[in-house]
Amino acid sequence: MSRHVIDAHLLKTLHTLITESSVSRTALLLGQSQPTISVALRRLRAITGDPLLVRSGSRMVPTSHAMTLVEPLDQALAGIAAVLNPASKFDPATTRRTFRIGSPDYLDVFFLPAIVDAFKHEAPGARIEFQHLMTVDGGYEHALESGALDLAVGNWSTPAQQLHLHLQPLCRDDLVCLMRDDHRIKHGRLTADVYREAEHLGVTTHHATGLGTIDRELARGGLSRNVTTTMPYFGMAPYVLMRSNLLFTTTRTLAMHFCSLLPLRIEPLPCEPQALSYYQLWHDRTHRSAAAIWLRRLVSGVAKKLVPENAGDRR
Repeated sequence: MSRHVIDAHLLKTLHTLITESSVSRTALLLGQSQPTISVALRRLRAITGDPLLVRSGSRMVPTSHAMTLVEPLDQALAGIAAVLNPASKFDPATTRRTFRIGSPDYLDVFFLPAIVDAFKHEAPGARIEFQHLMTVDGGYEHALESGALDLAVGNWSTPAQQLHLHLQPLCRDDLVCLMRDDHRIKHGRLTADVYREAEHLGVTTHHATGLGTIDRELARGGLSRNVTTTMPYFGMAPYVLMRSNLLFTTTRTLAMHFCSLLPLRIEPLPCEPQALSYYQLWHDRTHRSAAAIWLRRLVSGVAKKLVPENAGDRR
């Protein structure tokens, strides 16, 4: 792209031209005449060195380069709006911005679909992108700081306590043992000795050494498990359980979801009830952002509906 001076209005025109793929529609939305928008398009083509819109039959379509500009334009326009009117109210019903959440895959099957449902209901014109929390470039702390993520959700046993990170507890979900419905361990017969002697299924995490979150919680209750099989993703676990005598320790909400779909059974752990705490993390850069506050409230509301407040306190 050349070094031409480009102002906020021209950025808005470029964004609208790409997303609407129409000079006349852009003119209508921006309250400008079609000749004015046509002049702006010619200028934008000169600046970018790209046609931006090309004809396909009877209509115009964005070029591949133009499509790559949508995301940075979203960010630029949101940043300009925040500078010019930082205290302005945010209207989810009309926003077209993109929100990005980092989350581990064990939330994929029940938590993320509920977030998407609530998100699309409140912000039908916006976009939401999920990234695997443990594979975010540079780590989720850096992604929150740089703006690559708006929010991170997880159940760390020791959440990041960095100076510019904010943390909010979402819910607690107790741990249970999941197995196939016709498992040789009969209902109500899962004792501490049986649990320790059984073979367990585990999911690999970012913990290269030491205990993971679940094993730390089990240790609090005086339990340990013999993990003989590991999977890279939580979503694979129930299908392995159906064809084996393995046990799988996980949260009650995830276990109940799997049981609603497959012939599996939940047994309580043979120790004092242990629970995982879920949190959402965000950086100070978005702490006062009306859009980010709305997103955090939405995620918090979904968590409360999915996991009752007393779920982590069952006795």
